[in-house]
Amino acid sequence: MKLTNFNCEIDADGIALLSWDMPERSMNVIDAATIEDLETVVAALKDDEALKGAVITSAKEAFSGGADLTMLERMLGDFGDEIGRDPQGAIAHFFEQSRRFSLVLRALETCGKPVAAALNGTALGGAFELALACHARFAADDGKIRLGLPEVKIGLFPGAGGTQRVPRMIPAADALQLMLKGQQLPVARAKAMKLIDDVVPAQGLVAAAKKWILDGGGGKQPWDRDGFKIPGGPVFSKGGMMTFPAANAIYRRETYDNYPGARAILQCVYDGLQVPMYVGLRIESRYFAHVLRSSEARHMIRSLFISMQELGKLARRPAGVPPSTIRKIGVLGAGFMGAGIAQVSAAAGIEVVLIDRDLEAARRGRDGIEKALAKNVSRGRLAEDRKNETLGRIAPSADYGDLAGCDLVIEAVFEDRAIKQAAIEKAEGVIGKTCVFGSNTSTLPISSLAESSARPENFIGVHFFSPVDKMLLVEIIMGRKTGEEALARALDFCRAIRKTPIVVNDSRGFYTSRVVGTYIREGHLMLCEGVPPAMIENVARMAGMPVGPLSLNDEVALDLGWKILLATKKELGPKAVDPRQEKLLEEMVVKRQRLGRKNGKGFYDYPEKGNKRLWPELGQLAGALLDPEAIDIGELKHRLLAMQALETVRCLEEKVLTDVREADVGSILGFGFAPFSGGTLSYIDGMG
Repeated sequence: MKLTNFNCEIDADGIALLSWDMPERSMNVIDAATIEDLETVVAALKDDEALKGAVITSAKEAFSGGADLTMLERMLGDFGDEIGRDPQGAIAHFFEQSRRFSLVLRALETCGKPVAAALNGTALGGAFELALACHARFAADDGKIRLGLPEVKIGLFPGAGGTQRVPRMIPAADALQLMLKGQQLPVARAKAMKLIDDVVPAQGLVAAAKKWILDGGGGKQPWDRDGFKIPGGPVFSKGGMMTFPAANAIYRRETYDNYPGARAILQCVYDGLQVPMYVGLRIESRYFAHVLRSSEARHMIRSLFISMQELGKLARRPAGVPPSTIRKIGVLGAGFMGAGIAQVSAAAGIEVVLIDRDLEAARRGRDGIEKALAKNVSRGRLAEDRKNETLGRIAPSADYGDLAGCDLVIEAVFEDRAIKQAAIEKAEGVIGKTCVFGSNTSTLPISSLAESSARPENFIGVHFFSPVDKMLLVEIIMGRKTGEEALARALDFCRAIRKTPIVVNDSRGFYTSRVVGTYIREGHLMLCEGVPPAMIENVARMAGMPVGPLSLNDEVALDLGWKILLATKKELGPKAVDPRQEKLLEEMVVKRQRLGRKNGKGFYDYPEKGNKRLWPELGQLAGALLDPEAIDIGELKHRLLAMQALETVRCLEEKVLTDVREADVGSILGFGFAPFSGGTLSYIDGMG
């Protein structure tokens, strides 16, 4: 067999070992050449009687990350070019192209010869669909391996048979949860769910797969055999009736029907389980072609895959600065944010000095990290030895002298200029000349903080988001005097801790905090106008935001917003603030001492037992409430999103943002701007 992306070795027993090894790529992906190779393999298995079966594995560390989405982008581009010339022909051609991988996987599982997948590393998306089309699946006993179908997270869904094979292997309720959440399973969990057949030591992986074939491994899938029964029962059964109505309700509650890909998963499973496999696959392919052409999928692919990958590969890193290895960092402040920075750094193999005002406070920070890691161990997300290794890299201290030898120091002390200045001066008295100093401030201008530094060219903003271990974004802020070496070091650090960085220029609130401020302010103004508080919060989630503006304000603290408003008014004049918002915050913070979650009362009440609830007197602050039936919900949704988009455009005009990719990716990862829109600027693109 002449193959481009696979090495083929046929042993004396007639078993073909296909080692996936794409040239000049660090990870295997599914592209047109890979699909052509698989078509060649299927033809050989059908036609060559000497071939008794095949084992598919990878010559790289991972099995594969899935489809090359730039291939899908090109497909969409070609469709756009053809649709004007020949609409019917363009649609038919697009449909056939979009299901080509699905067809080859169906041909593989019906070729009549046993095929086993030997998963030596992570297999996601289309790569896991390839494994599902094999007649047996073996995985290496490696805690780092993840298996799953995460396509829904980029606006798509498993369109190469995933929605048909998974619910024929496990009950529909479990299949829907796996695909709708985009879960990535460790191998032990995948085996327990019966998605893989066995977990074996890595060195015996291929041998185990070959032995299965030699021992009579069948070349026919269970769903292609007579008497096959759907796990959990058919759609129209007691099990089906308990699954699908509930799944639809949960889907509506969680997505507000904003995600065509998620909706298609439900539809494909529901329709597909009522028909034979080959019909189910055609149904899936039709939905896939439809969803692929949706604006939601197009924008999410662009922002959450292509742009995010480019930024993750440090697209903004200065080309002339040699790469640096971050071996040791200092973190000033062992509170919630500082401890989070220390945790992700130590987990990435970096030595951390965690400093606070006294040793007891620093140790409390480390104890908090230990508790968080222990929780991950108890949930099976982290091995005990990895937890101990991470903790072993964190040294609590009250002595700034321990910062000697650090490559990077990040201050995460209280958001007070005087406290930050004192920390900067103490650290700079100890650190070396090449050490970069980063401030985790979310509001104070970096250029003004850098005035306390003797080396402003080595001073930069490194703004993390809470909780640090879960949030993927880091906002890097360039001060007026920040040099390229400091930027390069900060970006190298982001890569080391596996975060996605965006680079912005200095301004009040930078980019993320500034735009979030407009979202919160719009919620305040709606409240002042008499929009019922519950309506504000619910409509925000309907628009695609993760939480309502009032709830978000409670989390960041109302008194912080009040301080920012007063500082803005003092520095920029009274016209820089909205008097309605000023009156509302003064009433809440100054007169009523409602500061948010931190003191148990804000726009919501936070009882010691039970869930938070909107403060009953909140609606009275605006006077008369508007009639909910007379309010245009579409207008409210538009206001909440458009205000954030407009502020993003202002950030571009003022050169705070210089890259549209960072605007979109930063808005989704940083503050949860409606992911289905592709981000704040893609939202404008979609509007036209």
